[in-house]
Amino acid sequence: MNVSPNLTVFIVDDDPSLRDALGLLLGVRGYRTAVFASAEAFLQAYQPEWAGCLVADIRMSGMDGLALQRKLSEMECLLPVIIVTGHGDVSSAREAFKARAVDFLEKPFDEDKLIAAIEEAFSMQQRQRQDQDRRNQRDQLLAELTPREREVFELVVMGRHNREIAPELNISVRTVEVHKARLMAKLGVDNVADLVRVALRD
Repeated sequence: MNVSPNLTVFIVDDDPSLRDALGLLLGVRGYRTAVFASAEAFLQAYQPEWAGCLVADIRMSGMDGLALQRKLSEMECLLPVIIVTGHGDVSSAREAFKARAVDFLEKPFDEDKLIAAIEEAFSMQQRQRQDQDRRNQRDQLLAELTPREREVFELVVMGRHNREIAPELNISVRTVEVHKARLMAKLGVDNVADLVRVALRD
């Protein structure tokens, strides 16, 4: 198991003994951890660039784990959430999974199941970050297109041919070809299929 040094397990639990036990268990296994005594404390400290996953207790004084999960979803936070509880019930589990929890673990939980859930969350986080990086890169490249190149780009990915684009933009077919060649060079693609792929990244 290769633990990524860039990913952190954020532990949110109002039980100090559980926080310490989880921090020790994960630290011994090579995970970087950060602990918080309440959901409010976590939200106050939260930074959008944080990467890893969140392990949150479902029952805490103040904001509970499910409310924290909903709040993070509203904030468009990418941290995957693992819910832990000493009082598991079907409705809570259903609510957690509806809000896209990676797992719902009952205390005392199996260490291997916890580690498996964290690894799954880390994989999910890395995929999300890579997708976000690709979207950012795509947006930067598209921002370099001139307004006319952007118009040609949008018509090409809609399936229009140069002969159809020319009259629509009131320019010659040759001019369409020039704009198309330039925008493809800027976007680093050499065929229309790749151009469509760029357009579909979201």
